[in-house]
Amino acid sequence: QVQLVESGGGLVQPGGSLRLSCAASGSILSMYATGWYRQAPGKQRELAAIITSGGSTNYEDSVKGRFTISRDNTKNTVYLQMNSLKPEDTAVYYCYVDVRTIGSRGNYWGQGTQVTVSS
Repeated sequence: QVQLVESGGGLVQPGGSLRLSCAASGSILSMYATGWYRQAPGKQRELAAIITSGGSTNYEDSVKGRFTISRDNTKNTVYLQMNSLKPEDTAVYYCYVDVRTIGSRGNYWGQGTQVTVSS
């Protein structure tokens, strides 16, 4: 079983910054692609950023140049640095990991962390 613990959300003014963290624990042998999705009120969940095991990244167009995804494989942790935040970034942010454990491979989701951008 894999557990994900997210942290770093909160309330920030427009133009501010936040850093989200997602730590995976359990019998993890390998961590493949990981990412951050977000879901705003009344909208579908969308991919914000993703990073492969090799470090390649991809971003949703509206966050390019403002968000940076990174990972620490030694800690099984993925981060999302969010700068120049806008009110439209307000959403619940969920981390996602694709991992291999002893005997299986699967996808897991964090519990979600609220990010609110407002003055």
